[in-house]
Amino acid sequence: MQRILSTELARHTGETVTVAGWVHRRRLLKSVAFLIVRDAAGLTQVVVTEPELRARVEELGEESVVELTGTVTANPAAPAGAELTAPVLRVLSAVGVPLPFDLHRPALSATLPTQLDHAALSLRHPSRATALRIAAAATAGFRATLERRRFVEIHTPKIVAAATESGANVFALDYFGRPAYLAQSPQFYKQLMVGVFERVYEVGPVFRAEPHDTARHLAQYTSLDAELGFIADHRDVMAVLTEVVAGMTATVAERTGAAVPTVPAEIPAVHFAEALRIAGAPADEPDLAPAHERALGEWALREHGSEFVFVTGYPMRKRPFYTHPQPSDPVWSNSFDLLFRGLELVTGGQRLHRHADYEAALAARGEPAAAYRGYLDAFRYGMPPHGGFAIGLERFVARVTGAANVREVTAFPRDLHRITP
Repeated sequence: MQRILSTELARHTGETVTVAGWVHRRRLLKSVAFLIVRDAAGLTQVVVTEPELRARVEELGEESVVELTGTVTANPAAPAGAELTAPVLRVLSAVGVPLPFDLHRPALSATLPTQLDHAALSLRHPSRATALRIAAAATAGFRATLERRRFVEIHTPKIVAAATESGANVFALDYFGRPAYLAQSPQFYKQLMVGVFERVYEVGPVFRAEPHDTARHLAQYTSLDAELGFIADHRDVMAVLTEVVAGMTATVAERTGAAVPTVPAEIPAVHFAEALRIAGAPADEPDLAPAHERALGEWALREHGSEFVFVTGYPMRKRPFYTHPQPSDPVWSNSFDLLFRGLELVTGGQRLHRHADYEAALAARGEPAAAYRGYLDAFRYGMPPHGGFAIGLERFVARVTGAANVREVTAFPRDLHRITP
């Protein structure tokens, strides 16, 4: 007999069906026992009255995997609006050890380190599983929105010969006796692919060897990258990003029912210099600190009713060498960050597109062009004005769900201290 899911149960009232899943909870009353079975869709209540079966149920450990065949009986009080009666039980995988924490309670009581140590178990809890469903829906919305705008999905190497962001925070590895690194981003490759498809995107892991032990940083995270050609400047990129974020939130709401923020048709934007003033930071501050981002988030909500705000024109000295300077004043850049509820979510901007400009930018920073030769050569053969952005998926999900730590919405986080499980 073909197995059905808990959400299909009510449609089969009076029929004999098979369900299967994990023992979520057992309620052992004097005259009857209830077995609550969890599957990917929800919960099924199974009524046990036969003494021999009850004895077997009493011995079952929670999270044991079982299969039950029985009659579907209507019961509005049951989790699925119906329950299984007169069941026949088959144990597929018995659990004979105590669980490190209860999964049937509304909230996980274990500390986050304990949850992460036992990720294979904690991820079964609805709060943790829901965050992963939101991540999947957000990614689907990202893809669908860009596909409608004729972007092409690409897949780029994660082992590279040079640091993408011109920084020291890279994971070095031995590549057949030669030095190599884990990619900090697909930046170089997605730019080169603009020369092929004009508009490209990628969903993939990126690696940052940054020694940050904070609630917002991971050593490996999922980056949602996009790059598009034939732009006027960074504002064209911001317009596409606004549409993408709206598509992501809409898909999350549609697929998961989660409460999502409203994305304005035009997200408010402030220049970096004005952002420092709003945040009460010194005028010579080279970057925004977390406290400044929170202050800007509060300002955007108060003044514009928006949970999103663009900060544009970051100082060139704080942006990668491939960033296009602001034409009217090259101290500033044609770049931006998108803050979501007071946290940097997206970095993007316009890139250089002429070979001579790249050589000049590297020389000005004292970096050898030879290390980037394979990348720079592409710009000898004609590249259009282009730009792009990268969204941190875990940060997006954490902000949507209200999680205090990105590790709460990451299946198997990698950070300064954790490389298992």
